[in-house]
Amino acid sequence: MINDEGTGDRHAALASDARRQVLDLLMGSATPLDAAAVAARIGLHVTTARFHLDQLENADLIRRAVGRAGTRGRPRILFTAGPAAREGGAQHDLSRVLATALAEDADSGRARAIRAGETWAESYADELRGSAAEGIAPLLSILDRLGFDPELVSAVEPVPVAEAESAADAGASDGASDGASDGVADVSAPLITLLACPFRADARDAPDVICSVHLGLVRGVARELGHDPDQVGLRPFVGPELCHLHLGREWAEPSPPAE
Repeated sequence: MINDEGTGDRHAALASDARRQVLDLLMGSATPLDAAAVAARIGLHVTTARFHLDQLENADLIRRAVGRAGTRGRPRILFTAGPAAREGGAQHDLSRVLATALAEDADSGRARAIRAGETWAESYADELRGSAAEGIAPLLSILDRLGFDPELVSAVEPVPVAEAESAADAGASDGASDGASDGVADVSAPLITLLACPFRADARDAPDVICSVHLGLVRGVARELGHDPDQVGLRPFVGPELCHLHLGREWAEPSPPAE
């Protein structure tokens, strides 16, 4: 979890469940595979498989080689998992072990996970310095680079504030998280939809920990930008692959003066 361009590219590439399946297939295969074999084993159209393979290669997670079987015609392009993918697998195992340990806390690890996320946000301090006047753009940029595919929309109804809910709750409120205020956000408060998550598999296994780390990250960024971190709320898994990030009313763009 560092502010590194290459790591950000890998996180973005792995935000897709389909690409995770492709990478897992290549990591578990004893021999290199071409796009047709990948498509057949996962149940994708070969064009879609090629797209995902290109994205994984661009993120330096897989490598390609030209198959030389001595046959005529176009050579087969074969793919194997690269060293970065093996490293990512080890990081996933470490993340799972740490999440399991934190989950033994009385609050299922939420408080310490939030603090960890806030510490993560400190790595962006230099980047964020002096950018408070840019509004939500710096936060969106960080989330985008990490692979969350954020989209800014307008909140259309009151929503719970500062909740890091478990995926099993599917967005139902169970009370404010540690250090958060109760109540609802104003209808004018901005809402960011997170359409992807590079940590989705881990989040499904340990939502109280992983999602709370993400909440802490955004809270830390909010603090760096001069906003009240306690007005940031995260509602994980409001859909199978969708999370909602609620910001305080102070993040909203000012309305034009009435004529």
